[in-house]
Formats: sequence, structure tokens, C-alpha cells
Amino acid sequence: MEDNLKKILNQDINNGILKLTLDDNKNKNALSELMMKELIDAFSMASSNSSVRVIIIAATGNVFCSGHNLKEITNARKNEDLGESYYINLFNLCSSLMQLIVNCPKPVIAEVNGVATAAGCQLVASCDLAISSSSSKFATPGVNLGLFCSTPMVALSRNVSKKDAMKMLLTGDMITANEAKSISLINDHVPEEELTENVMQLAQKIAQKSSMTLKIGKEAFYKQFEMNLSDAYEYTSRVMAENTLKDDAKEGIDSFLEKRDPNWSDS
Repeated sequence: MEDNLKKILNQDINNGILKLTLDDNKNKNALSELMMKELIDAFSMASSNSSVRVIIIAATGNVFCSGHNLKEITNARKNEDLGESYYINLFNLCSSLMQLIVNCPKPVIAEVNGVATAAGCQLVASCDLAISSSSSKFATPGVNLGLFCSTPMVALSRNVSKKDAMKMLLTGDMITANEAKSISLINDHVPEEELTENVMQLAQKIAQKSSMTLKIGKEAFYKQFEMNLSDAYEYTSRVMAENTLKDDAKEGIDSFLEKRDPNWSDS
């Protein structure tokens, strides 16, 4: 497992920032079974690792992520059930990964350089923040292959408007980084040579916050989004009251009033 990890998923942690780099150029950084399992393991460990404060997902080569490995999908058709059980397990595995990213208590940033298609676009949409190079492109092209991007649709439709999501899903067309920003699929795009530094600066800024506060805020954001207005306010009022009782909330308010930098205890 360790050998495979080194081959297709590189991990590097520095000053509280964990960088996960997809490195399977031979398969265009596809979300193969192995890649998804390695990412799930990495996120599972990072979620409970107090030394990790922010996570970045990046990739080598000119394809950020091409989606599912179509060779694996084709090979499964040879199975007795024509691949049905394999496909169910495969897409459930992918869904588990995407939910793990959303439910991870650490902020996750996608650093996109190149093409992100299908489940690769889903990966970008599942991250809390996304910055791309200006030359990057995005698509959900499954419809062109007779296989609608139904699971990518879940993440996509939670980031962009219904009309924008349906246009991508129904046409399968590539959109530019500028278009992706305009529909809020990504936060911003920068020249390729500035991408890594730009993303790292963003990660470092977030890493300076209280990890306890980030955890509370990220969880509350996604939970309230699924509620009606009244329930959302009731829920977040309770969350804020509980947050106010935390040590870091007291420290943060005291440091502001005393005009000094806060000393977070992450509690």
C-alpha cells in the first residue's frame, strides 16, 4: 500500500498544511479504485490529526483529474452480472470520498492546474475552496459517452445555479476558468506560474485561525445549507451560543479588545 501511495498520491505536510498531490499521469490522474481508497485513507487520517490545519488537493501534469478510470469500468463488463455490483460499489466509493471531503473538519482547497472533468470536476466542487490556473478547463462530459454525470451533479448543483449546472451536464461542453469563476465553481484563477504560491498563501492565512473555530464553522455551514430558514437560524443560534463558551472565543474577543494577536489553544 505504501508503494502504491508513493506512486499515485504524494503527501507533504508543512506548517499545518497537508498537500495531497495526485500523481498518476499515465491514467490522467483518474479517480481509480486505488486513487479513491488512498484519498479516503489520507482524509481519514488528516481529519483526526491535530497537526493538520488545512488540506490542499493538487495534481501533477496537465490534467488535474479526468474522472473515473474508464478502463476499469469497461473491464467490469466481463463480470457475470455485467459489472452491476462493481459499478454500485465504485460509485458508492466515490460518493464516500466526496462526503468525506465535505465532512472533514479541516478546510480543503483545490489547486487546479489543467483539465478537471466528470468526477474530477466533482472533486473540485466538493472542496471548500478552489483556485485554478487561468488556462484550466472544466466539464461534466458523461452525456457525450451515454453515461450521465449523475454523482458529479450532486456536488456541481450545490455550487452553481441550476441553469449553469444543467448546461454543463446536458451539453458536456468544456468551460474556461473564467467561466468557472463566473458561475462560482471556483473562487478565482491566476496565471499558472502564480498558482501554487497563491493557494499556499490562502492556506497559510486560514491555518492561522483557531482550528476549533474552523471545525465548528465548516460543519455549521454545510448543515444549515440543507435547512429551511427558520430551522437554520435556530440551529446556528445554538451553534454560536456553544461557540461563544469555547476558550478560543474568549481569547479572540479579549485579544481584539486588548489590541493584540490571539493565542489560540484550539479549544
